[in-house]
Amino acid sequence: MKGYRWIVLAVIIFASFIAYVLRTNFNIVSATMITDLGMDEYQLGKVFAAFAAGYAIFQFPGGIFGDKVGPRFAITAIAIAWSLLTVVTAIIPGTDVWSVGTIVMALIVTRFLVGAAHAPFFPVTIGGTIEQWFPVKQWGLPNGLSSTGLTLGAAATAPLVVWLMEGYGWRGALWITAPAGLLAALAYNRLVTNDPAEHPRITGEELEFIRSDRPPSEAPIEKGSWKLALKDRNILLIACSYFCMNYVFYLFFSWFFFYLVDVRGFSASDAGIFTAAQWILGAVGATVGGFGCDLLVRKLGIRRGTRYQTMIALILSGSFLYIGAMSDDVMITVVLLCCSFGFTQLTEAPMWVATMGVAGRHSQVATGVLNTGGNIPGVVGGLMVPAIAGWFGWPAAIASGSIFAFVGAALWIFIRADEPMTEVSA
Repeated sequence: MKGYRWIVLAVIIFASFIAYVLRTNFNIVSATMITDLGMDEYQLGKVFAAFAAGYAIFQFPGGIFGDKVGPRFAITAIAIAWSLLTVVTAIIPGTDVWSVGTIVMALIVTRFLVGAAHAPFFPVTIGGTIEQWFPVKQWGLPNGLSSTGLTLGAAATAPLVVWLMEGYGWRGALWITAPAGLLAALAYNRLVTNDPAEHPRITGEELEFIRSDRPPSEAPIEKGSWKLALKDRNILLIACSYFCMNYVFYLFFSWFFFYLVDVRGFSASDAGIFTAAQWILGAVGATVGGFGCDLLVRKLGIRRGTRYQTMIALILSGSFLYIGAMSDDVMITVVLLCCSFGFTQLTEAPMWVATMGVAGRHSQVATGVLNTGGNIPGVVGGLMVPAIAGWFGWPAAIASGSIFAFVGAALWIFIRADEPMTEVSA
């Protein structure tokens, strides 16, 4: 475990932690904010969907952006934007200045921009920095730990923001958390380079190890590699499965705190604790998923290793989600839903590793395609979940995710993660 690449990974985990503090803080303040601003849950659903729309639409362009300017500049720029947009959200006026409709529109625009600013993060850090700084046989663990950073960031956000709201209100909570993005920008800019060979602390031995198990890539990256990614059968199937998994993810990301407070009747402080527990289980799942993915890929190969882990995790996630949603016992519901979320995070490493295995040196673009598919359900779920809840009740709205989980698992029967993109798409 020696080498400067682990310091680079620590920076990625730190930046991932900050990214989720600055995207989850809004979800926590929303339960208080909508009352203060005179909004209803349908309007809030549109705001949630706006973030997801910006996040999904700019995944693919974000990967291309990182490809053009390099991960170091790309992450520095977007992390600064996270801080600025958090401040913009905090200063949106109340009903004494604007009408509710104007407030909702301002929030929709702002959250869309927040989504767009966060979109390049994982295609650039995973498809760019991790792909360059780690050998193929170690891709799984860094992928899993980057997801651990995001889940720990979200876990910390719930109780932290609730505590800040009690002392400073929802606007104050946003103001206080906003500068965190500047710290992420500073860390990435000072400690990470685009190519490990450019870093003064990299040794020849470590550089040789990083490049030891990948085919020669001295040839220039093909122009129009984004077209190859969009045409590749395996990339598209993985993206579809990621869509299904992330429908479940967005159920929790957008609605879990709101569900606990407004539907199940928990206090904000208790809901914050349960929301943190959900994210901590996600961190455990992401970490175990990273170790497990590397182990299975070494033992079974990239095709079967990524397939088996993802299928089992999605089946278990869907099962826990359905049983928990239908339970009348509120504590059983909370426990099973938290377990369901934990199993979704077991799929992060194999999904990204499979995509990188297919894409090779085109990974920033291909993971942009992956994360586009993975974040469209944020738009779908933001609109569908309150609609289903209104028509059929909240148990049906929550249980809808189990259908997506089972479909996502079934898609892996057809995925071949050991078929290189350039060969099958030529």
